[in-house]
Amino acid sequence: MSIADEKYVAFTTYRRNGEAKTLPVWIADLGDGTVGFTTASSSYKVKRLRNDSRVVLQPSDAKGNVRAGTEPVTGTGVVHQGADFERIKKILLKKYGIQYRGIAFMGSIAKLIGKGSGTDAAIAITLD
Repeated sequence: MSIADEKYVAFTTYRRNGEAKTLPVWIADLGDGTVGFTTASSSYKVKRLRNDSRVVLQPSDAKGNVRAGTEPVTGTGVVHQGADFERIKKILLKKYGIQYRGIAFMGSIAKLIGKGSGTDAAIAITLD
């Protein structure tokens, strides 16, 4: 089973001081040898990735609790917007369906009230 087959993964990025920060994300096989997900360009995970592209993925539950007996997978993350974002969004929509639409809608509402940028960025991860 590939990490892309998981519903949730604990996604770890690193702060400037080296501190690891982990949170749960959806994940999908992007069909080009990478895996990825969408997020807000204003999110801290995007900001951390722009400073340090190292990431760790591990199967988890919806709260980010790592599943016992699983191994972490390391890789390099790259932030995408524009056409690449749209391509990745379609892949996530196909895998997660109505759930994805609901989260994207919530992001749109947050953007309207000035709380972030909405779902407008994608992160593609090349696994080591």
